[in-house]
Amino acid sequence: MIEVQHVTKRYGPVTAVNDVSFRVDSGQILGFLGPNGAGKTTTMRILTGCIPATEGTAIVAGYDVFEQPVEAKRRTGYLPETPPLYTDMTVREYLTFAARINGIGSGARRERVAGAMARTSVEDVADRHCGKLSKGYRQRVGLAQAILHNPDVLILDEPTAGLDPKQIIETRELIKDLAGDHTIILSTHILPEVAQTCQSVIIINKGQVVAVDTPANLTERLGGAETIRLEVDPLGADPEPALAAVPGVTGVTVAETANGSCVLDVQSERGTDVRRELARTVVSSGWGLLELSPLRVSLEDVFLQLTTSEEPKEEDADPEPAPEPADTTDTTEDPT
Repeated sequence: MIEVQHVTKRYGPVTAVNDVSFRVDSGQILGFLGPNGAGKTTTMRILTGCIPATEGTAIVAGYDVFEQPVEAKRRTGYLPETPPLYTDMTVREYLTFAARINGIGSGARRERVAGAMARTSVEDVADRHCGKLSKGYRQRVGLAQAILHNPDVLILDEPTAGLDPKQIIETRELIKDLAGDHTIILSTHILPEVAQTCQSVIIINKGQVVAVDTPANLTERLGGAETIRLEVDPLGADPEPALAAVPGVTGVTVAETANGSCVLDVQSERGTDVRRELARTVVSSGWGLLELSPLRVSLEDVFLQLTTSEEPKEEDADPEPAPEPADTTDTTEDPT
């Protein structure tokens, strides 16, 4: 379980995160969305104990990140945007090292490393130096170190960045498989991935939360009127008046005309299904019905609606520089 209450982070006069609150129940996957500079990475660094908050509280796996940082870190796996690899180590050496600093005993260490490599499909590069890996392999090795110690909480910042389509699908299935046993925060710019993977979504813009809900509820709540895409062959007639007269229809817009056919977007009252009456009107008018399908608001539409009211200012960007590999590894280090 993750619970964030009124977290604020300031860098002098710049507020990177402003009064952010949200909750993720055990076993859920939360999609964490926002434009560049919105404060996502800063929030993730606060949750992993990399940086302190200026105000507020954060509870990870039952432990206060600020009051009990070591216990919280023991139960957290973190994949930052730039995977924290040591380039002069092989993949096997690096994961073995990560297992040691996470307190995995020598008896279980080899099995845990082999299991993490198998789950992230990096066995074929186990003896290659991390510095010679492609970006996609670096990302997968970073994910392997995040899941190595079987943490209660996984915080993944762009886990599919740099992967090819097949690897993206495999990683998405892995994340789904990890849910239930792990509570996951997933930051990504691939919005269809969020819709397919996450039970809930938080959208942050300019350091503030602008929406928290399920993907389905967000698209329904912000979608406005129902819209039907209709393509007809009106045989030279104007179909707008007849379609506009259908009960429940609130507006008709011609989207395209070509080769005698006409594509129209028909808006209707929320919760009113006008498809049968539209089809009946077209057929009774003697026109050809070529297409009739609902136009659904996508998560991309919701994201743009909530985050592009105005261009983000330069000073809204995260001022905290990306951590060096050694600093990032510290987030899971067992000081004992």
